[in-house]
Amino acid sequence: MSDKKTQLEEIEKNVKICQKCRLCKFARNAVPGEGNINADIVFVGEAPGEVEDATGKPFVGRAGKLLESLLSEIGLKRTDVWIGNIIKHRPPENRDPFPDEIEACQSYLIMQLKIIAPKLIVTLGRFSMNHFYKEGKISRDHGQLYRTSEYNVFPVYHPAAALRNPDMAMALKKDFVKIPEVLGKIKDGSLLRKSGVFTNAGNTNNNNLQPKGQLGLGF
Repeated sequence: MSDKKTQLEEIEKNVKICQKCRLCKFARNAVPGEGNINADIVFVGEAPGEVEDATGKPFVGRAGKLLESLLSEIGLKRTDVWIGNIIKHRPPENRDPFPDEIEACQSYLIMQLKIIAPKLIVTLGRFSMNHFYKEGKISRDHGQLYRTSEYNVFPVYHPAAALRNPDMAMALKKDFVKIPEVLGKIKDGSLLRKSGVFTNAGNTNNNNLQPKGQLGLGF
């Protein structure tokens, strides 16, 4: 068993017994995340929903089916990527997670991402986007590539929001088809050669985040 797999399984065990916040009292199952631990792309959502809570697996409800369809359109399967959430237990009635719940849970995702070391993180919705840069605004930033001090981050609308809103659904689909090109430019190094066209991303005075900026590549 690889060290990477062992480390991630240890995190999964800790998630399943976690009592750091109130959510564990309401949820049926923890949802640590799953997928290809050697993936180039990681998808990060907000929190488990009803079906995820029942199964212990991320994105297996209606939003998950849409995500799988979008992956298929760019030549990928669930098994090609890793999928998780910033929150590991379902909030009651799918409410928004509270700030203290996000804070209590974030160390798990931080450790998981450090171990997986993806080349690209696709954030699904505003909560996961704001985990990586606090000043992000999903209506403005979706479909653009941002660099934090550690990761390349590509925000898109959450599939659940797309199911409710036709305009968001169209934007999500348009953004999704950019992913292979974005990843290709990351892997071949052409993003680094474009560093002169960075623009401001979020609050550059945030010393904890240290955002590097939006990559102005015409995406």
